[in-house]
Amino acid sequence: MDALSVVTQLRDLASEPQNREVIVQDQGCLPGLVLFLDHKDPQVLFATLQTLRYLAESPRNINTMKNELGMMVSLETLMERTGLTTEITDLAKEVHGVLTARPHRQAFQTPNQQTKTNKPQFFINSSNKKAKSVTLHIQGLDGVDQRGMCEEALLKVKGVISFTFQMALKRCTVRIRADLPTESLATAIASTEVLSAQQVVKNESGKEVLIPLSTSGTKVEENHHLPDYLPEEESPEKDLDRAISRTGAKQDPGGSWLNTAASFLTKTFYW
Repeated sequence: MDALSVVTQLRDLASEPQNREVIVQDQGCLPGLVLFLDHKDPQVLFATLQTLRYLAESPRNINTMKNELGMMVSLETLMERTGLTTEITDLAKEVHGVLTARPHRQAFQTPNQQTKTNKPQFFINSSNKKAKSVTLHIQGLDGVDQRGMCEEALLKVKGVISFTFQMALKRCTVRIRADLPTESLATAIASTEVLSAQQVVKNESGKEVLIPLSTSGTKVEENHHLPDYLPEEESPEKDLDRAISRTGAKQDPGGSWLNTAASFLTKTFYW
């Protein structure tokens, strides 16, 4: 188990709202993520920031994360560090902004109002105005192999910052730069010749509808110097569905993946 495989799987666990508070409450995971903010590998840095951004979506996690030793200092260091990609710098600023933002005063709210206010929104209402999130319904997204094909296609698109999957719904939420056309994502996915994408939006009545996306005549600008995202032999995808579905990780202290990751994080102080 290496740093990239650990933080990647931890990020995927954090993408599920029911796992976020469990991860932050664990004694090893949050301190380990702070250590990863000083990692030399840009892929580890970016995946760590993605994980922290997910965790910060839970209001109950904010104070714990903000007060974690080294958290704010490490984020500020990344914000000022030269030689990093724009995506890493922007995401560090975004996480820092979420953790330091003053909570809005909410008086005499009804339970329905409180529910709407506390609804997690991944990478929305953030301080980074240069990015947007798009939800895609992907026809053909039936298993790990198809997911891998989709990941490979999206990683090649210049302007894609991050993405997460909801396999049961055949959906992918993609965070992209604001100037990247959504059609570019559909074109990249269609290039697999196995998958096709439609955009998920809400109509005036709040009901979700699928919008077709044109894939003809859309130019896709590719990342030509893309490093390997995660080697095949180290990919955590085989156990990903099982790991994410284990919302009771705390009840299984004997063999849970979370404990394994926490042990790795707390014992590894060198890179």
